[in-house]
Amino acid sequence: MSGNRAAVRYAKAILDVATSKGAAQEVNNDMALIAKTIQDNAELATFIANPTLKSEVKNNALLEVFKGTGAVTKSLFQLLLENKRFGILENVASQYNKLYDVANGIEAAVVTTAVAITPELEAKVLAKITEFTTKKVSIKNNVDPAIIGGFILRIGDKQYNASVASRLQVLKRELSN
Repeated sequence: MSGNRAAVRYAKAILDVATSKGAAQEVNNDMALIAKTIQDNAELATFIANPTLKSEVKNNALLEVFKGTGAVTKSLFQLLLENKRFGILENVASQYNKLYDVANGIEAAVVTTAVAITPELEAKVLAKITEFTTKKVSIKNNVDPAIIGGFILRIGDKQYNASVASRLQVLKRELSN
């Protein structure tokens, strides 16, 4: 839990620095890349979490892996080096993305589909989103074959279920009564 609170504090600090330097969008892209890379690469996650490795080794490796990132992001690596907190890097990156979205009025929408989202389905989802919110929305697609077809849209605490599996459940309940 304290790692999560620390990650939020680091993310807020980096957001403040990035905003003051006019690089908040660039850092947001960097943080999304960092979070996804660590999430998708178990070796990198293990390397970062390894307490036996020196922080300087981790810093040099991260600077090499993420050499295309901006100066503000590299300053985060330096800060984590000084405080020996590389273990929370993925969490800091995720928290930064959330804070950036909140600061810019962007709401995250999670769309669950049976197959990868198509442009036609994305248009239908975007039309449905306007019923839920007036904010800008970023769409994240989860694939779950169990819903058979259609989609499930979740924005904040609201959910719209237009899946075939849901309709079949409703039909089953109606027929059993």
